[in-house]
Amino acid sequence: MWFLDSSQKEVLWFAVCCRVLTLVLQAFFNAIIPDHHAEAFSPPRLAPSGSLDHLVEVLLAQAIPKPLLQLAVDKGYRIVDGNEPPWCSWNLPLIYNYIQDVYWNVGFLRYYELKQVPNFLLATPVVILVACAIWTYVTAHPWFCLTLGLQKIKNNKTLQKPEPGFLSPHVFVYLVHAAVLMIFGGLCMHVQVLTRFLGSSTPIVYWFPAHLLQNQEPLLKSLEMVSWKPLAGDSPQGQKVLRNPIKGLLYNWKACCPLTRYILGYFLSYWLLGLLLHCNFLPWT
Repeated sequence: MWFLDSSQKEVLWFAVCCRVLTLVLQAFFNAIIPDHHAEAFSPPRLAPSGSLDHLVEVLLAQAIPKPLLQLAVDKGYRIVDGNEPPWCSWNLPLIYNYIQDVYWNVGFLRYYELKQVPNFLLATPVVILVACAIWTYVTAHPWFCLTLGLQKIKNNKTLQKPEPGFLSPHVFVYLVHAAVLMIFGGLCMHVQVLTRFLGSSTPIVYWFPAHLLQNQEPLLKSLEMVSWKPLAGDSPQGQKVLRNPIKGLLYNWKACCPLTRYILGYFLSYWLLGLLLHCNFLPWT
């Protein structure tokens, strides 16, 4: 650990703590909920019929133990004497499309049912976040967005030194990418996966909250001026290590503005609930 600087040590310590917390929560929930009876991967029962390549299937079946075959029958899985799946006869046999259509019910507006309202509520915060990011950028650069970023910049200084931060012209392509993902996911996917889908696909989910915190939280500017004294060996002599602003905001939670509380509260609650539910095969995004 001696060869790491203070910031690297802090990141490593955070990763180790998260991993330990995950293992503890996993063990705890496995102790109190030993069997979740998950049926997410149980296929629908299909009517049996004749099969092709019967000789090959029979030869393969001889090597399968009977208890394993009986388990497949009990679970409703397809066995050698079952019906050939429809996707095998397609001109372009894509099994993934068939699985999405038959087993997962994935398609345009298929998820728009009254019983899916709780799942829509799970996805609402990230949709609002991305939508507000799009609105903020478009209202700040309406002509630039209208021309899809193809307008000619006459001022060379503007070209050389574009506006920094979230409102930079370089962010436009990421914003379009996030908008396309949000629209496609909201119309054609299981809506509750939008949070991790967008969170793992676009940096807008993180850039825009950082932009809001920098512009709307007065306490953050004062915390950035405070620094820690470096420990021996952590940094060169006389150099100061900046305080983690997120820790500073959490320590001064009551002094933060409501917007900061909403942003930090959402990300922290999503992280904690994700550890509690998703890793134990309970309903989550």
